[in-house]
This record gives sequence, C-alpha cells and structure tokens, in this order.
Amino acid sequence: MKIGKVKIPGNILLAPMSNVTNLPFRLMCRKYGASMTYSEMISSDAVIYENAKTFNRGKSSRDERPFGIQVFGNSPQVVAEAALKIEEAYHPDIIDLNCGCPAKLLTKDGFGSALLRSPELIHSIINELSETVSTPVTAKIRVLEDTEKTLEIARLIENAGASALTVHGRTRQQQYSGKSDMEYAKRIKQELSIPVIANGDVVDESSAERILEYTGCDGIMIGRAAMGNPFLFKRISYYLDTGEILEFEECAQRVTDLREYFKLLEDHELMHTINVKAHAQWFTRGIRNGRHIRNRIAEARDADEMLLHVEEMCGHEQP
Repeated sequence: MKIGKVKIPGNILLAPMSNVTNLPFRLMCRKYGASMTYSEMISSDAVIYENAKTFNRGKSSRDERPFGIQVFGNSPQVVAEAALKIEEAYHPDIIDLNCGCPAKLLTKDGFGSALLRSPELIHSIINELSETVSTPVTAKIRVLEDTEKTLEIARLIENAGASALTVHGRTRQQQYSGKSDMEYAKRIKQELSIPVIANGDVVDESSAERILEYTGCDGIMIGRAAMGNPFLFKRISYYLDTGEILEFEECAQRVTDLREYFKLLEDHELMHTINVKAHAQWFTRGIRNGRHIRNRIAEARDADEMLLHVEEMCGHEQP
C-alpha cells in the first residue's frame, strides 16, 4: 500500500489511541508485524501554546518507520501551523487529522467526531494542511447514520488533498458499543481513488480476513484489541500470509511481552509518565483468572511486583 509518496510495507496498521500508543508500545507492535503505527493524538492548540508534554508524544525512533502523527483541532490555520511545527521537529511519514474521537473531552469543544457536523470545515482543514506541509495528509473518521452524508464527507476529504482515509464504522453516539458497520468502508472504497483503511472490530485472524475481503479496503487498522496484546499483529499477519493459525501459548506470551514493555518504558524514561497498573492489567485480558490477576496488580507496590503476579498466575518462575 502506498499513501502519497510513502510506501507502507503491508496493510495492518495500529490505530492512534490516547494513553495507549506511546513509543514503547508502538515499537512492540511494529516488531510483531504492524505495517505502520500512529502516535497518541496531539492537540494543535497545545502545540501552538508550546505544551511540551503533549508535543513530546510525537517522539519516534528509526525502528518504527513509517510512522504517523495524529493531530486534532478545528481551526484550519491553527492545525496547519501546529502540523508544520510537528513536521519540522519529528519528520513523520504521515500527518493524520482526527475526525473520529467520540470522547466528550474533545467533542464538547468541537474537536474529533464533532467535526462531522461541519463537512466544509473538514475540507478546509485538510486543504490547509495539504498546502502547508510536505508530509502526506490523511484523515480518520467515524460514520453518520446517513450513508450518503458520510460518503459526501469522504469525497470532500479526498478532494481537499488527503492521501488516504481511515473509516471507523461506528457513529459518534455508539462510542465503542455495538458493531462496526463495514458497509460504510466498502461503499467509500468503491467511490474514492485514494487508499481506504477499515477500522473497528478487527479482533483476531478471522475478523481481519473477513473485513478485508468484504470491504475491498487497502488495509485494516487495529485499535482496542491490541491493548496489552501487541502479539495480535504477529497472529494476524501470519494468518493472512499463510492461511494458517499461529500456534503459541498465550499466557507465556503475555508475560514475555509485559516484561519487554516494562523494559522499553524504562529505556525510554517513560515508566513514570503512564498509569503503569492500568497498562499491566491490559496484558491480562483473555487470560484464565485474569480478574484475579488484575486485582493483584492493583495492589502491587511496583512494576516488579506486578510482573511477578502475572508470572505466578501463568505458572512461570521468576527469571
């Protein structure tokens, strides 16, 4: 898949997720087969007002190229100015506009999925971005209940100069409940000439294959299913390449991955910038007795104790 001038080595992408897709987590997803990763979303206003903590979310490394940075905002001029600063500082391969986040923290100020109420504003922001930065510009949207209105937004995004579009098949009102309607991504793919990426409900090998085949999209994007489970990219890429299910011991894999994640957080001096207990608990999802493990993690005094609890529950000896 090619997005603008950027060649993506595959078609399985990691979604940008607030408080999730930090650099260590992205590196693990890339290691296991994610074709491209995105930063946590960055506020354009925060960049302009020089909020260092927010701006630092754009830090990357050579090991995760190609790499995208997602921004949010509702002023064409502010978003473009912020993107230019991001481009100069981090040289991302892609700059993505968030038109899909349903969180009230964003929508109450007209950001994220609230932009879907103003298609012409989306067009103006994408157009201003495309004319300001040399980096390919993309967008990520949710859908409206009205299919034709959603298609019109997709066409406006392409016409404004976007190089690709990601479609999450839930409405803003659905938040993360119900099912993602892949009919939207299918229809949009049929109408646009730029790459279209399907997002929502990609949770395992069969769903990845089914969504790719049904929508005809150029790629799929994995979000919440990857939280605490970066190895999911290895499973899906293996299956799409071979048609076979990769055999592995899930609990042992989670222990290995949590240990590596903690090490990467330490290496990049990020251990104290995240909610470590919440992140560790994500790695127990789907594991037998996972609820018990999560309770133990919540009571742990430090990262070593968290890891020990997971190792004990999985029947592993501490290394």
